[in-house]
Amino acid sequence: MNTSATIVFVLIFAAVTVLGFLAAGWRRGNLDELHEWGLGGRRFGTVMSWFLLGGDLYTAFTVVAIPALAFGAGALGMFAIPFCIVEFQVIFLIFPLLWRHAKKHGYVTIADFVYARFESRTLALVVALTGILALMPYIALQLLGLEVMIGALGFNTSGLAGDMPLVVAFAILAVYTFKSGLRAPAMIAVVKDVLIYVTIIAAAIIIPSQLGGWEKIFAAVPPAKLLLKPADASGLNGYSAYPSLAIGSALSAVLYPHAATALLASNSGTTVRKNMALLPVYTLLLGFITLLGYMAIASGVKGMPEYAGFFKAYGNNFAVPALFLHYFPGWLAGLAFAAIGIGALVPAAIMSIAAANLYTRNIHLPYFNPRLSGADETRVSKWMAVFVKVGAVAFIVCLPVTYATELQLLGGVWMIQTLPAVLFGLFGRVLESRGLLAGIAVGLASGTWMVADLQFKSSIYTIHFGGYAVPLYAAIWALVLNLVVAFAVSLLAGSARRSADGTRLGALAK
Repeated sequence: MNTSATIVFVLIFAAVTVLGFLAAGWRRGNLDELHEWGLGGRRFGTVMSWFLLGGDLYTAFTVVAIPALAFGAGALGMFAIPFCIVEFQVIFLIFPLLWRHAKKHGYVTIADFVYARFESRTLALVVALTGILALMPYIALQLLGLEVMIGALGFNTSGLAGDMPLVVAFAILAVYTFKSGLRAPAMIAVVKDVLIYVTIIAAAIIIPSQLGGWEKIFAAVPPAKLLLKPADASGLNGYSAYPSLAIGSALSAVLYPHAATALLASNSGTTVRKNMALLPVYTLLLGFITLLGYMAIASGVKGMPEYAGFFKAYGNNFAVPALFLHYFPGWLAGLAFAAIGIGALVPAAIMSIAAANLYTRNIHLPYFNPRLSGADETRVSKWMAVFVKVGAVAFIVCLPVTYATELQLLGGVWMIQTLPAVLFGLFGRVLESRGLLAGIAVGLASGTWMVADLQFKSSIYTIHFGGYAVPLYAAIWALVLNLVVAFAVSLLAGSARRSADGTRLGALAK
């Protein structure tokens, strides 16, 4: 066990736990109302929203898995940078308007908005279920990031005893989220973001200086990992896969329930716009986070005997912890691990709140108890948030870790299928609810089939046109099918309705 790192890790975790409980009294509101508990009263200004969105979108999985992708796959891992750039532009365009509708009509979830615009409970239910199902493996992967950090401290994470630190951490998270709602992860996000900045700035200075500078780092990376595979006579290769992954991920990320929850908690549409102008600072940080994968290649940590067991247990996800253990002093490694660990708790809390809000407003209220009072709504949501966390812990404890990773591949593929309902709900009802439902069904089915056909090892699906290979993110292929079906069914449904209206008018005229 790394004693100094463990002491720092435990002290920081204890501090954020206290902060989580104190958050209930911050900007005090009636926490028996769902918009107060689940959206912080929609009162977060520019600074707090900046920290909350940073804590929500840049997760433990980001800090661990993106460098791991660059470490294993090379240049493809850089997709996260244009992904964030595109994501912020999409949010800038659509969310201020969505926020205005939500504030005016009291919407708490995107599915609330979809129901109001299309007057279809079924469509709202499908949007809600898609969001909940996409979130579950995402929350589980935050646990995985925390588990890797606990393992890096020297604790055994296998077996029932090894799972106890995870269970305890999420039990504490469940209690202070139950008490404080969205205010808890909002306050803790400030600490998490500061720690992440300290960690990555330190890594960008210390590790390259130990490796002989950036020139030597890039020189140590195999050429095949420095550049995308160019298009050739057989296909587009990386030139289509890379941009489709960036664009598709951006379009799906803005629709994830936890992203919507953090954005709808802002105090105005202007605050949303300001944050989209400020959040690219995180994109710069993400660039350095991704380069940790190249640093790991240059340092050769995977071949070091002291880390062989960790790489066997956690795969390439241990590349970043190995770097920190090898080049950081113990106290700084503990701070870095705490930053990543808190980076698991903040989004996990927001995700569980978002999933709970979807269940309460779009499943429980319309289908089980339409007469719920405001306090009852909040009570149901609080307990549902606990249930979601328990489910995520059970996912990691009872099932192989690969299941969470494989299902997460489907998350983005699923979420992007709700884009037409949101987009056409905001900017003109060109599509009908029946068309949107048919499109989502086809998109979900085809996207799932593509990822399954790839044996859940990738989400880049290749289709051949006259023998020429075009690899794209499966979510994009599925979205194209979704839109084609949605427009076709909406056109047919509109024609049938106009025909029926004409028949009725003719009968009345007689």
